[in-house]
Amino acid sequence: MTPHPPRPNHPALNTPEPLHAVPLRKQRDYRLLWSARTISITGSEVSKLAVPLTAVTLLAASPSEMGLLTAASFVPALLFGLHSGVLADRLARHRPLMIACELVAAAAAASVPLAWLLGGLNVTWLIIVALIIGTAGVMFRAANFPHIAAVVPPEQRTDAMAGFNASYSVASVSGPGLAGLLVQTLTAPFAVLAEALSFLTSALLLRAIRTPEKNEPAPSHGMWRDVVEGLRASATHPVLRALLGAGVTINFFAMAYTAVYMLYMLKTLDIPQLMIGILIALSGLGGLLGAWSTARLAKRYGENRILLVSVLFFPIEILAVGLLDGPLWWKLSVLALTGTITGGIVVAFATCMGAIVLRDATPQLRGRVNATMTFAVQGVMALGGVTGGFLAELLGLRPVILICAAGIAMSTIWIWTSPLRRLPPASEDELTNNRIYR
Repeated sequence: MTPHPPRPNHPALNTPEPLHAVPLRKQRDYRLLWSARTISITGSEVSKLAVPLTAVTLLAASPSEMGLLTAASFVPALLFGLHSGVLADRLARHRPLMIACELVAAAAAASVPLAWLLGGLNVTWLIIVALIIGTAGVMFRAANFPHIAAVVPPEQRTDAMAGFNASYSVASVSGPGLAGLLVQTLTAPFAVLAEALSFLTSALLLRAIRTPEKNEPAPSHGMWRDVVEGLRASATHPVLRALLGAGVTINFFAMAYTAVYMLYMLKTLDIPQLMIGILIALSGLGGLLGAWSTARLAKRYGENRILLVSVLFFPIEILAVGLLDGPLWWKLSVLALTGTITGGIVVAFATCMGAIVLRDATPQLRGRVNATMTFAVQGVMALGGVTGGFLAELLGLRPVILICAAGIAMSTIWIWTSPLRRLPPASEDELTNNRIYR
């Protein structure tokens, strides 16, 4: 932001207000960055429904083709996740790469309705589009994480992380409904155009940001050595290692749970399909509440304490689902309450995790540490989903649900045995300038 020149005869105005004293909602560049992410993520939520519907209803995709189409969204994170972090750490300016990624993704998404009009759309085209958009997303996220440090002062990064996580909650609530409306009115291929427009709008908003970037590029020792350096920092730094271990543990068992969730809700608990959609929306609403409360609680108690408490609540919803029985009204009441709470807890954990990574990782390693965590957390999701389905075949649905609850509970070991428990909140600001890794 460029401060206005002080007016004469007003001595009090001669000292500009520190940036951290200005609420984030009043900081122009943060609003632009937040708006860009919210619009882009909402567009992606639309395509999560529109693209599969296009494949199934218009292209008669086979089950194997649908499997490849679904996998195409995760493959880029596995192939390019670690390398994207190296690239981000080598850049003096991250915003040009972010804008380029959004423009490439916009062009790829816009090709779907165009190919449909020209009669050339097929499942292979959709898979290629998914790969391109997925790769652009991996590169974008790698650059966006260190870019936050340029736009947001250290004292407000927890608030900023809460705002970005609120974006995901907004998208999860509004995206599916918007997708359904667009598919009904425009047909599935043209609903994908909304994703293209969202990427383009995001690029324009990012282009309008004025904050200069002063990132000092990390010295390069070759791609592989740079990747290993990021892996080593994530695995040897006691706080980062705890966050990495907890994230992998949570996502593995969460995806195993997700693999059997729908079957369990429909076949075992007899929950109506409409109510399942409402319960998912309530989880998104809980995420919004979690973002709002985390930003305020962090100022009073610190990110460490919020992380220590929030991880204790992770197993509650899954445990309740696994033990639930009784009349429909009781099951819906318990699921609504625990789902809303869990939505808030997930956002609280993710917000504080992001803020702590920004705090404890040096600027030269932020991109690689974030990419390492994203790679591990994303990669384990596929393994967790396969494991959950396989175990359900052997043991049944309810035992797998309870196993997942116990597995997620193990994430508390990572957090509670780490320095996060011993570090007094008052010293957290000091770590911004006195990190373990310099």
